[in-house]
Amino acid sequence: MSSSTRPGRWLLLLAWLSFIAEVLIIGTGGAVRLTGSGLGCSEWPLCTPESLVPTAELGIHGVIEFGNRTLTGVVGLLALAVLALTLLHLRARRELLLIASFAAGGIVIGAVAYFVAGALGAPGFVVFNAVLLLAVIAAALVTVPRIGARRDLVVLAFIVVGGVVAQALVGGITVLTGLNPFIVGFHYVSSVLLVMVASAFLVRAYEVPGPRESAAPRWVAILTYLTAIALGATLVFGVLTTANGPHSGDADVIRNGFDASLLAHIHAIPGYVLVGLLLLLAVAGVVLRLRLRRWAIALLLVIVVQVAVGVYQAREGLPPLAVGIHMVLAALSAAAMTVVVLRLRRPIASEGSFLASAAASSEIPSVAAGR
Repeated sequence: MSSSTRPGRWLLLLAWLSFIAEVLIIGTGGAVRLTGSGLGCSEWPLCTPESLVPTAELGIHGVIEFGNRTLTGVVGLLALAVLALTLLHLRARRELLLIASFAAGGIVIGAVAYFVAGALGAPGFVVFNAVLLLAVIAAALVTVPRIGARRDLVVLAFIVVGGVVAQALVGGITVLTGLNPFIVGFHYVSSVLLVMVASAFLVRAYEVPGPRESAAPRWVAILTYLTAIALGATLVFGVLTTANGPHSGDADVIRNGFDASLLAHIHAIPGYVLVGLLLLLAVAGVVLRLRLRRWAIALLLVIVVQVAVGVYQAREGLPPLAVGIHMVLAALSAAAMTVVVLRLRRPIASEGSFLASAAASSEIPSVAAGR
């Protein structure tokens, strides 16, 4: 397989589009919460008991909620395209056909389960998605061990596909539970995790395959992991804070009972720790000329903007637009943190990536820079 074939560029393009779509759906999901449109469509997957699409009576809330649902389909198609093109690049056509058979079987069995569940009064679409998720997991367990080269990319692509199906399942449960704050928060955190996996795919796609070695001193690696923990803590407390604030998705939703003002102060503590750790990491990267330095600096800048937005929204009474920007920047911060962690190691080999030529010519801010 040539490293300069044109399909490699298509795969790279689709991987970027998949990443962008994962970020966009966080933005549209935020719009659903911030405009009180969480129950803009009262049913799932139908918008109303009689209609798949929102009716005029639902107004703008129905349009916003249905738009977010529609983007889920786009995200899923892009994830499937990335998985299929990855297998085609690896000339794993038999494995691709095997996955297609699992998908077809999952759809057929899921459809039967949907109607049976409906007849029994159970939520059919939730059952359908559960069956489809099991089919994706089974396909991964059977096909991944058969892959030789670039198994890492196949695994990451599978995780995104499975994650999208799981998100559809959680989305249905979210509506059925009347926007339970904990499930809504889990829905957001899961979306951020998918953004991280999509960014990890891009990092590894640009990398040369083969054995890897450490690209930073041990103390820098420890500092990086501590920074990642601080970011995770900031994210979790941010989700809890939002769940108890005025933007839980619907005006009638009962929050989970925590003190939002207290959580906001707790949320700020790991945020400021994160800034300090990132500053140390960026300085270490520049002084030691580590391959993570550019992304550490980029992440530091994003987090500084995050802090500024957080302070602004706290002082201005949580304006919806500022909260939405805060949510999207949190996802981008997690993606950048993923790149920083992955750049703690570097390939030992100097050639062989089937995307190496695309990386070399790309004008996008590249994860291949700074080697």
